[in-house]
Amino acid sequence: MAREIRVAELFAGVGGFRLGLDGFDDEKAGIHLPPAGPFHTVWANQWEPMGSPARQFAWRCYERHFGEGSCVNEDIAKVMDACENYELKVPDVDMVVGGFPCQDYSVARPLSQADGIRGKKGVLWWEIRRMLMLQSPEYLLLENVDRLLKSPASQRGRDFAVILACLADLGYSVEWRVVNAADYGMPQRRKRTYIYGVRTSRSWNLRNRLLANGVMTRAFPVEESVRDAAVSEFDIPEDIVEVSETFGKGLERSPFEVAGVMRKGHVLTCRVTPHYDGSRMTLGDVVVPESEVPAEYFLDEGSLPRWTYLKGAKQEDRVSSTGFHYRYTEGGMAFPDGLDKPSRTILTSEGGSGPSRMRHVVRAEDGRLRRLVPDELDQLQMFPKGWTDTGMTPTQRAFCMGNALVVGIPHRIGQVIADDHAHGRQ
Repeated sequence: MAREIRVAELFAGVGGFRLGLDGFDDEKAGIHLPPAGPFHTVWANQWEPMGSPARQFAWRCYERHFGEGSCVNEDIAKVMDACENYELKVPDVDMVVGGFPCQDYSVARPLSQADGIRGKKGVLWWEIRRMLMLQSPEYLLLENVDRLLKSPASQRGRDFAVILACLADLGYSVEWRVVNAADYGMPQRRKRTYIYGVRTSRSWNLRNRLLANGVMTRAFPVEESVRDAAVSEFDIPEDIVEVSETFGKGLERSPFEVAGVMRKGHVLTCRVTPHYDGSRMTLGDVVVPESEVPAEYFLDEGSLPRWTYLKGAKQEDRVSSTGFHYRYTEGGMAFPDGLDKPSRTILTSEGGSGPSRMRHVVRAEDGRLRRLVPDELDQLQMFPKGWTDTGMTPTQRAFCMGNALVVGIPHRIGQVIADDHAHGRQ
């Protein structure tokens, strides 16, 4: 039997990584999600600024499902301070996971520390780095928005290069992939960057790792034609401050493509085309019966013109707050949303009630139009139906799902990690 993989989940939200990796069983609720492998989440952290008790609804949901004391509800920076000061001990883990926000990852070198670096206060990447420095886990799996690979506009790709430089400095070999969940049969068109890292002494054939036998490519297969594709190859400087100050300057586009690998600072990256032959879920697969939809979710006739305008194409003259005149153009979008294909990306604003361009609207069985209910949002992220029904308001439930990940993605990645772990492959 394979050795257990002990996991720490940072920025845990309502437990997407834990569900995908550990699985979940609740006979009373009729929930059975199989584990991806011998994963066991032994520590988690979730904290919603500004720290008021009313804002900690995601943490309460996490503890409702996984048990009291399963998740530390404290600012992660304070937790890391306490660990570094030997006031707190996080259990030893083999893997660190987490979805963190896309922020400004630039760094400086403090005058008092010639060899040190200092990231901007409040930027959560640096707390992940601190955790990795304290724990030295064998594996890491992180999630971020797809624009991470090309930000900021002034230095294309700098932020991701800083992350890779940090991971190389800590001894990690890395794979990354931008995954659209719908490309692999999941019910939502949601693009996110997934970063897998492993501490390994094994040499890597980087091209094979990128296009054929890597964790990401086995979890999310690509068309074989990509194996003859052009691959960009370059090195990231060892000095993290140098990366922060110089990487991407003068570039019109980021050198990082949607798939890539890095070992000891050497990068190979390319575009890929997904390959998937399995079953596919749609928005219609998660729609609940009309009897489960409260009356307030149906659109009133008076609001329909505003909904139609916001969803429609536009070419109109506008004036900015500073008096600048400009021509505004915007393409139209489906109204209502089609039930025969995966949904558009759900956002944190999905829970509002008024007309909105980005909120989903579907046609009910009786022909009326309505917004999505929270149970449907849960399922679009592949959480069990009703997962966030733990005392939250509908707006809070939507906020949690807008911030969550599609559970099926870490599950697929975890299956491959577990297979490599069992057979001693890294």
